[in-house]
Amino acid sequence: MQTLKSILFFCFLGLTLQAWSQRRGEPEPVITRILFVFDGSQSMYARWESGQKIDVAQRLMTKMLDSLQSLESNNFELALRVYGHQKPVPPQDCNDTKLEVAFGKRNFNRIKSKLRSISPKGTTPIARSLSRAAYDFPPCDNCRNIIILITDGVEACDEDPCAASRQLQEKGITLKPFVIGIGLDKNFRQTFDCVGTYFDAADEKTFQNVLGIVISQALNNTTAQVNLLDGNGLPTETNVPITFYNAVSGQVARQFIHTLNYKGSPDTISLDPLVRYNMTVHSKPEAHLKDITISGGTHNHIGLDLPRGDLKLTIPGRNTYQNLQAVIRTAEEASILHLQNFNSTEKYREGLYTIEMLTLPRIVMEGVRIDAGKTTTLGIPPPGVVNLQSSAPGFGSILVEENNTLKWVIDLNPDLARQSFTLQPGNYRVVFRVKSSRNSIYSVAEKFTVTSGNTTIVKLN
Repeated sequence: MQTLKSILFFCFLGLTLQAWSQRRGEPEPVITRILFVFDGSQSMYARWESGQKIDVAQRLMTKMLDSLQSLESNNFELALRVYGHQKPVPPQDCNDTKLEVAFGKRNFNRIKSKLRSISPKGTTPIARSLSRAAYDFPPCDNCRNIIILITDGVEACDEDPCAASRQLQEKGITLKPFVIGIGLDKNFRQTFDCVGTYFDAADEKTFQNVLGIVISQALNNTTAQVNLLDGNGLPTETNVPITFYNAVSGQVARQFIHTLNYKGSPDTISLDPLVRYNMTVHSKPEAHLKDITISGGTHNHIGLDLPRGDLKLTIPGRNTYQNLQAVIRTAEEASILHLQNFNSTEKYREGLYTIEMLTLPRIVMEGVRIDAGKTTTLGIPPPGVVNLQSSAPGFGSILVEENNTLKWVIDLNPDLARQSFTLQPGNYRVVFRVKSSRNSIYSVAEKFTVTSGNTTIVKLN
């Protein structure tokens, strides 16, 4: 009974933590739903230590249910599916699988009664039982679904239990199942490794202990902290969104803003030791960690290098720009990483960046380095304004002089006779022709200079 006492202790501890979390205003704890898939095939009549396998399994399962029944909790539900118990062999009936007790709160007595009534008769349709189990879990947005398969034999219906289990996990219906083999030949272990986490119950005592271990693992989450390491290898980076994905199904498992507690240490979170995770830190750019496994019964540390520095964009003096931004790209990627407003400071991962200021004309800075723990400041001079005036609308463009070369800056609006542009300081030309003139010789080209904070008027006659 020592294992069952351990179950009660850990479950009580988990319920205490859940109640504490609710008092802190945290989200409601998830409901753990355990579906027992129980072997009722003819082979369960075989002799096993103190009696027949079916008698031993019924007795020890009842003890386990009695222990769970003493827990005052609404955070877990049980159900029972049985196979091989309805039709004798021969002939073989591979549809001999049935949900005998549906999920519900405190339905222990119904499950115990059904277990006592099972008379082994038929075959062993494990794959079909797992496939049908997909429909045993009612829709739920706040549940973790677990299957505990208890069997004394291997698949007998020429189907693939591994494929059935994989499909359940990939669709996010259940977590990786537990498989308890009752008196199975050790050579069968590999047969079940792909179905779920396999436990070999070679004798009655081992079966009782394994049953307790599995229930304990199924009912309890464990703690972890995410260490985001700075440029000195210390866990000081924080205040970024983090998403944990189920690595098998790809579904979102947990999301939160990384936090340092009042002691300056990463805050403790609760994670499911039955799940393999992929983690994304939504920094700029994002950082990823794949195939994270959580060890039950211990505090887990998840480390990720995330050295970051600051990028500060400034315009000193009088600024006439409206909502000026800069396009941020990594040195390796052509796609846009972020749009940052001027006169702001934001964090980026350490590395090289290309910064394109959305000024007129564009200012592009390549190979800008952002170092961990430091601030990189980029400033541009305040702009000036040019007012273009013509007798009629027309076609034209503004060009900037750079090293004795003219480069296009912007086209004029062909429907306006008067236009205004905010430009960086420099020497420019405007080339223009009114719409009504059909000959190139009527084009005009005017030089002008823009200085910071000043307005220039150019008449196009």
